Amino acid sequence: MQDRVLPLEGIHNFRDYGGYKTRGGALKTGVLWRSGQHAEATEADLETVHALGIGTVIDLRGDSERAVYPCLRHPEFGAAVVFEPGETASLKGAAVHEEMAREVVTEQDAINAMTALYERLPFRPVLTGTYRLYLRTLAQNDHPTLLHCLAGKDRTGVAAALVHTLLGVHPDDVMADYVLTNTAGNAEARIAAGAGAVRSGFGATMEDGAVRVLMGVRPEFLETAFAAIRKEYGSVEAYAEQALGAGPDAVRAMEANLVA
Repeated sequence: MQDRVLPLEGIHNFRDYGGYKTRGGALKTGVLWRSGQHAEATEADLETVHALGIGTVIDLRGDSERAVYPCLRHPEFGAAVVFEPGETASLKGAAVHEEMAREVVTEQDAINAMTALYERLPFRPVLTGTYRLYLRTLAQNDHPTLLHCLAGKDRTGVAAALVHTLLGVHPDDVMADYVLTNTAGNAEARIAAGAGAVRSGFGATMEDGAVRVLMGVRPEFLETAFAAIRKEYGSVEAYAEQALGAGPDAVRAMEANLVA
């Protein structure tokens, strides 16, 4: 799994989420990329990312996050950047895991807060608007794409798992890709950066275990999101069609572009 990860200096959690077997073959490699934000990217990072030939960037952050953490770009950057205007987190300038840090002290507090987040995350209007653009992009283009939010783990994790599920990736592989966040690249540096953010905003009493929960992912979080989708819509396919405008024709187009 670590072979999927690009060891960049200033961009955390940058990795290929293609290559998994699907019902019709296998996802192509080198066309499906995911990451955290790029505000601290080094020149070497930008050169590496530029060499991937990314044609579209899907930015799952809210407007205020983009203002606080503007992504650095290669001088020859020419990709389209798509997003639904508005906020995808309730706390302006913060990621969704940071908004859940309020009143969190213990590890169990953090688990409870993140579980509650995932139960409603797939239904946030601005986020679902960008998910809609994401699926449309994959259906209409066969060029490499980059999917990211602030930490590249929650909004991005649900989105990648959604595409995997729609294309028939085995549930074990869907989950393995999701939890790779916990070990991808320099995870300790990512956790340390997040610890500073959540502790400065919500107090220094938060336990180390709670910080690690907020800055990581757990299988039960993703399971909660997909259980909520199925409860609300009956199936992931119905959610994609009714909430995101990606019916069977769009899924077939995604397969044509992404599966070899």
